[in-house]
Amino acid sequence: MRPLRRLIERLSRGRSFVRSLPADFDHARLVVSPDAALKYLKPGDSAFSTDLLNFAREFVTSGSNVWDIGANVGVFTFAAAAKAGPTGRILAVEADRWLVGLLERAERINRSAGLVVEVLPAAIADRSGSVKFNVAERGRASNWIESATQRTTAGGSRRTRTVPTLSLDTLLDDGPRPDVVKIDIEGAEVLALQGATRLLGEVRPILYVEVGDEQADAVRTILKDAGYGLFDGDAAVESRTNLDRCARNTLALPREDTGFPCDRST
Repeated sequence: MRPLRRLIERLSRGRSFVRSLPADFDHARLVVSPDAALKYLKPGDSAFSTDLLNFAREFVTSGSNVWDIGANVGVFTFAAAAKAGPTGRILAVEADRWLVGLLERAERINRSAGLVVEVLPAAIADRSGSVKFNVAERGRASNWIESATQRTTAGGSRRTRTVPTLSLDTLLDDGPRPDVVKIDIEGAEVLALQGATRLLGEVRPILYVEVGDEQADAVRTILKDAGYGLFDGDAAVESRTNLDRCARNTLALPREDTGFPCDRST
């Protein structure tokens, strides 16, 4: 199966097509590609990450301001836009210029439905500047910046480009403050959070962060020191308990949000 999978990956490069999100997201449409991840070839709703859709269902409401950091093809971007409605603001940040093109096409398709999405082509790091950015040999969902650890799913780099970087705190200067932030940037989450002092200390949005094993301890320290409680983002609401470590998909909630059982003693 592995040689066949690699053949499909190569044949799908540069190909894209339109798919609709589940009905409760008003059938918002995405421009997806198996070059980002082969799962977009799956039938029906199985093509989309259930964890991201559930996060949008639970935490994004009408009028929410949302940042999608590492937007890829925009599953969370447009799910959030559907839930936030025309009074919400969604910022999709993506460093891969080809994926940015797919996001911009999807934005044009959904504009008539009143979905408000801004696409920002940049990488997120601890400071503004530039960085070498690797396009994964396999799915573009595994793209990474040079200062991050390459994930095994990347399969090496097909090309390297220089891309601009911004810090999360810099984003606060030019738009509405976010209520919800999703971060999935393939090993650069520590850099992102190191550049988020104001965001974590003053704005205090709800966070959903994909955390690799190599970054788990550092991410835990940053978020705990900032006064966040940590939860397994994949756990059902009724079984959600405070963690002393990061889960693979970490839900981080401000401790002052008394609607959630955060441990205020740590």
